[in-house]
Amino acid sequence: MGDVLAGIHATWEFEGDSVLIRFGRGIRTPKLFQVLRERRVPHEALASVTVSPGRRGTVVLHATVRPGADPLMDVAAGQLKEGCDPYRLVLPAGRETLAEYYAQELRRLLPAAVSGPASGAGVRAEPTEHHLVAAPGPPLGFKAYDGRAAFDGRQVSFRWSWTGASTAKWKAGDQTFRVGDLQGVEWRSPEGPDGYLRLVRRAPAPATGHVAVPGRLAGEDPERLPQPDADPAAVVFGVGYGPVHESLPFAAAVLAAVRGGHAARAHAPAPAVVGTGTADPARSVADRIRQLGELHRAGLVTDEEFTSKKAELLAEL
Repeated sequence: MGDVLAGIHATWEFEGDSVLIRFGRGIRTPKLFQVLRERRVPHEALASVTVSPGRRGTVVLHATVRPGADPLMDVAAGQLKEGCDPYRLVLPAGRETLAEYYAQELRRLLPAAVSGPASGAGVRAEPTEHHLVAAPGPPLGFKAYDGRAAFDGRQVSFRWSWTGASTAKWKAGDQTFRVGDLQGVEWRSPEGPDGYLRLVRRAPAPATGHVAVPGRLAGEDPERLPQPDADPAAVVFGVGYGPVHESLPFAAAVLAAVRGGHAARAHAPAPAVVGTGTADPARSVADRIRQLGELHRAGLVTDEEFTSKKAELLAEL
């Protein structure tokens, strides 16, 4: 369509095969939106599009993605508050006709895997085989109530806090989990009374001398699991610890890495290219060093970790 639709806190750009959602950075913009910055959503990722009245006369254009298409929404599992839904575009009053026009255009482009009434209401869609929307890229980190969590793209580490961690976690020691050993991620919103992030491990293949690694196994009965505050494969949230805009993108990035992330990368913004036609590694490394610096300034990465990781990144050049 090639059009741009500006709403409150976000702008949707309609492209040939996708919708590019750019989020605002104003003081009233939800922090989650500011962290996400922008999201490219292929048409094949969409399950439905609806138009409904919002508060104070506003109009809401809302897209729903297919199960499995977006790691962020998979991890959120319906726990996001309405105002933090990244697929909800709030338009000023009097834009009903305009919103309905774009909704109809998007419905016309819905994939064959979507079945349901033309209105988009009550649509049931087949899950995607892989992620179609890119997750936030590592390095990522946040401070939980009982420790610090960090993810560098290859492994997740938990470093316990002496003021918040349980005796069970102190006995287990700081934890590191390789992406290849994980099956998934469980996230319970910090806005609830029992928020936590727990890693789900793959069932290990029988091997001589196998050493048990803490964490939930795929298919394991949740009722037999230790409580998150006693589970070395989980960090717990609290007031001011593990807020949504930090812990949810973290969980989504881990999930995307666990599931391969190849499809999501295919829809991520294209990297800069040099004269040879190959990706510019210097820009990629510079972006990662900048992100690492942001974590360092926020106190989520120690001086030693910053120096060590920065040296690793520079060695890639």
